[in-house]
Amino acid sequence: MTVKTNELSAELFLRLYTSVGWEPPGIEQVQKALENTLATFTAYDETTPVGMVRLIGDGGMSFYIKDFAVISEYQSKGVGALLLHALEDYIKENIARDWAVSLELISSKEAVGFYQKHGFEERPCAWDGPGMFKMIRNK
Repeated sequence: MTVKTNELSAELFLRLYTSVGWEPPGIEQVQKALENTLATFTAYDETTPVGMVRLIGDGGMSFYIKDFAVISEYQSKGVGALLLHALEDYIKENIARDWAVSLELISSKEAVGFYQKHGFEERPCAWDGPGMFKMIRNK
């Protein structure tokens, strides 16, 4: 299993995105999102793409995990951990040595245990408010 950085095309993004049952955005919207992404990570089993994750953020204090998808046949086989490790290594390589940064996400209910196993705290927690989001549509 290997991970490639910043080689995710809009077409491959849509294939992996829909493989986990998510309703896809249009290809132009995906292309715009990828243009503004700090880094993408794509997992391969030899030449077969099996998972992806995007990293967005300001590059200095806050980073956000987005569109973390592993095709069903490869879930619970270490692909997610491999992608997460590559993403965290990327952050460490791209921040100053003495910086502490925030890495955040919104988890599906099914993935909470995975993230906890990798050091993430569930929100709400005793010292902070809940993770929140809002979808905005232009109709």
